[in-house]
Amino acid sequence: MSHPAWQYSAKQSKIRENRTESSGRNVKKTAIETAHLTWNEQGTPVSQHFDDVYFSNDDGLAETRYVFLNGNGFPDRFAQMTTPVCTVAETGFGTGLNFLTLWQSFLAFRAASPAHPLKRLHFISFEKFPLTVADLQAAHRHWPEFADFSLQLCAQWPQPLPGCHRIQLSGGEITLDLWLGDVNELLPSLTHALDNKIDAWFLDGFAPSKNPDMWQQSLFELMIRFSKPGRYLCHLYRCRVCPVRGFARR
Repeated sequence: MSHPAWQYSAKQSKIRENRTESSGRNVKKTAIETAHLTWNEQGTPVSQHFDDVYFSNDDGLAETRYVFLNGNGFPDRFAQMTTPVCTVAETGFGTGLNFLTLWQSFLAFRAASPAHPLKRLHFISFEKFPLTVADLQAAHRHWPEFADFSLQLCAQWPQPLPGCHRIQLSGGEITLDLWLGDVNELLPSLTHALDNKIDAWFLDGFAPSKNPDMWQQSLFELMIRFSKPGRYLCHLYRCRVCPVRGFARR
């Protein structure tokens, strides 16, 4: 998958690119149903599809930093990289909290180390039930520190059409490839594009008891294939999953 140097501007913030091709294989053209949410007493969004919260009632941001960033060695790991692009993949975009947190961390690294060879972050995420832009904005009000990031993302939030929506952010330093559809159908179609490309995985597809399709051994096997040697797979839930050869346990 290419990484063109895109430029972000106010005009371009209104452009949405919908790429439905996938390495020569067709993505199944099914209608994308948006997420149906309720909001609990703590103001946390709850998925009606899976009867589960999108993030912790106590402190979702602290949870994300601990599980996904620290669990993958970020932000220290940025300094250890020698390639110009860091590629992170995620199995459930949800409210985008993991993405926003990593985006902030990456820009802080770039500001502190402008001469470092690592220049861009490529974030690949899959979402079967995307939020509406109104629900996305409502969820983001929990984190005022991400207000600027939220404005950029919501300005380019795609229509719920199947396939890959490429979004360029922060003047081209951040590329988000948001794949809308079932990860069990989409991920196998990317075998040639992602082989040995992924630096880290975020598994955040609701609890396994609520969404077992997101925690299939077949997906884990593909993640091994797509990952660079010695990379990690981090997930939020302590659950009984068959060991997957090739990943370290974190």
